[in-house]
Amino acid sequence: MAEHAPQAEALAASWIVRARPLATRLYRLRRRIGTVAVIVVAVSLLVHVMLGANGWVVYRQKRTEYKALQKQIENVQQENERYTQQIQGLQSDEKAIEKEAREQLGYAKPGEYVYVAPPPAKPTPPANHSAKK
Repeated sequence: MAEHAPQAEALAASWIVRARPLATRLYRLRRRIGTVAVIVVAVSLLVHVMLGANGWVVYRQKRTEYKALQKQIENVQQENERYTQQIQGLQSDEKAIEKEAREQLGYAKPGEYVYVAPPPAKPTPPANHSAKK
């Protein structure tokens, strides 16, 4: 092992001679390298914030969905209020009960006639004479 020591030292010295200009160059460019690294990290974070799993794009989609659901809730609440008023009217108002009985059940007073329109006819599909594959 002792006989290989001078060769190993010479090899290490040659590597040091080769690597020293690169190390000095990197040392001189350290600020530029640091600036580029910070810019790369900042751009990566920006892309993650904009397009990530909970990024700005997803936030805007969720906000639009939230607004649509709020409108739907408001519409359902208004419909519910109408039904509540209709139920209260049917429980207390004789005229409302009579109106519903006439419209829904087809009731009539003695001497009145009820006309019922026939249901609309279903259109027949046009004949297709093309060959089936």
